[in-house]
Amino acid sequence: MSYTEMAQLDVLNVVRGIKTDAEYIEFRNLLARYFAEKAQKAIDAMWDQGTINENTIKEWGNTKMRTTYRYAL
Repeated sequence: MSYTEMAQLDVLNVVRGIKTDAEYIEFRNLLARYFAEKAQKAIDAMWDQGTINENTIKEWGNTKMRTTYRYAL
């Protein structure tokens, strides 16, 4: 069994135990914090390596980085 499959089973087991709106919100926030921390660590590493700097971040603030979706008609 792969790590992905094991992780999916773990998440399903946790989700099965959610019984209230408060528990759902807590679980959702836990996942959001986890991925936000991973993103922050990656950004910090890029900053430390000189891959990004203050100018890069200012440029990002002025750039629309959205995926253009095209639907077949």
